[in-house]
Amino acid sequence: MNCVSFSLTPDPMTTTQNASPTATPLHALNTRRSFKFLRAPAPKPEELEQILQAAMSAPDHGALRPWRFVVIQGEAIGKLADLALDAVKRSGDPRMTPEKEKSVREWMAGVPLFIAVAQKIAHDNTKIPEQEQLLATGAATMNLLNAVHMLGYGAFWSTGIGTYVEDVQNALGLDALDYRFLGFLAIGTPACAVPPANRPDYREFVTEWTGPV
Repeated sequence: MNCVSFSLTPDPMTTTQNASPTATPLHALNTRRSFKFLRAPAPKPEELEQILQAAMSAPDHGALRPWRFVVIQGEAIGKLADLALDAVKRSGDPRMTPEKEKSVREWMAGVPLFIAVAQKIAHDNTKIPEQEQLLATGAATMNLLNAVHMLGYGAFWSTGIGTYVEDVQNALGLDALDYRFLGFLAIGTPACAVPPANRPDYREFVTEWTGPV
């Protein structure tokens, strides 16, 4: 989906339609959707604190707290773009054409806030399976996305920007030997109106078990 045009001044009608603070938590869960095209303003400092605190309520077997988040904003976003795109080109990824690089740089320049997401690998843990730690990190990240939506902003979980290039995560302070890197959350104000997401009926994915098959 391309964001063809938008005003540089926040449009209250667009913002309200797409990501307004919701009346009930259940409504928020059912109306959240991804917004790739974002602009300033980002959440205020006190709102960002609320968003990050929401991650701490994720289910977490063994209370290992495996989630790790790195906040990237201001001039650091340009530094991230230089670092990540150079690393991807060095990796030999044929998808990083000059056109693709230009597009990614322009997109990142418009996003006011990124949060890098990682799972801390508990090397000395023998009790909690690693997949449960990964699930806990995913649940914490989902809490971030829901909190962003509830506060009236938009977000997009990207596994581009060099997510799978070790040089990128190492530069973020997330040594590949100790962390599983899971991408970036781009956060800001929706830059253009998008229709509500078309969600499937839950009945397609749910069965009731009443005894052995």
